[in-house]
Amino acid sequence: MKKTFCILVALLLSFSLFAGGASESGVDNSLNDVLEKGQFVLGLDDSFPPMGYRDENGEIVGFDIDCAREVCNRLGVELVPQPIDWNSKEQELMTGNIDCLWNGFTITEERKENLLFSDPYVKNAQVVVVNASSPFNTLEDLSGGSIGVQAGSSAESAIEDTPDFASSIGEIIQFKENLTALMDLEIGGVDAVVMDLLVANDNINRSGKDFRILDETLADEEYGIGFRKNDVALRDAVQGALDDMAADGTLASIAEKWFGADITVVGK
Repeated sequence: MKKTFCILVALLLSFSLFAGGASESGVDNSLNDVLEKGQFVLGLDDSFPPMGYRDENGEIVGFDIDCAREVCNRLGVELVPQPIDWNSKEQELMTGNIDCLWNGFTITEERKENLLFSDPYVKNAQVVVVNASSPFNTLEDLSGGSIGVQAGSSAESAIEDTPDFASSIGEIIQFKENLTALMDLEIGGVDAVVMDLLVANDNINRSGKDFRILDETLADEEYGIGFRKNDVALRDAVQGALDDMAADGTLASIAEKWFGADITVVGK
């Protein structure tokens, strides 16, 4: 989460005690609210393949979408994928526009201060992508260079949490989407892009672009589903469905469809 949003999130929390599940009596109605409306609204960046993105027909698809749809089937509600500005994701959640953040959402200690997370379901890492023909082979090689990142992403935090690398960078350029950052990398607008390993691998494999990933990683991470702090009942129901999906092999099957192997960590 960007530091500029920490104060905003704290303020929104103070005014949102009754939003999305907490009643005046302090009873957690989050699950009942979803069941009564018959819809589970999932907030996502719809240009984040393979977790959640639009296919050639404009349909929102992806690993996270398939997982969420199966969770909704088990809860007896309809999945409603809701594209949002990822840089404003916490605001969208706190104001009740969505029920969760589920789109390759990295669990961090900073985010845990304001959000309630599911258990991790996939491991990930922040990596550096460069053009295959570039002279850059290590983080040190990028000293003085320009780095592209998605605004509001954990890539920004990963850079900040790697002080030697952060201090050596000449310029950090924010993009609304990772795909836009990679397009700029392709034409030489930036020297490298810091992004999620799973997303980087997927983009390289599907697009055939002449990119490569440096061996050094900036941070090892885990993906989780983010909820409002008070929405314990909803979080527990979603987690229970994921646990059951892991136990009966459904989660592994979805992972194999998207990644060619079971990379999930639920129940392991």
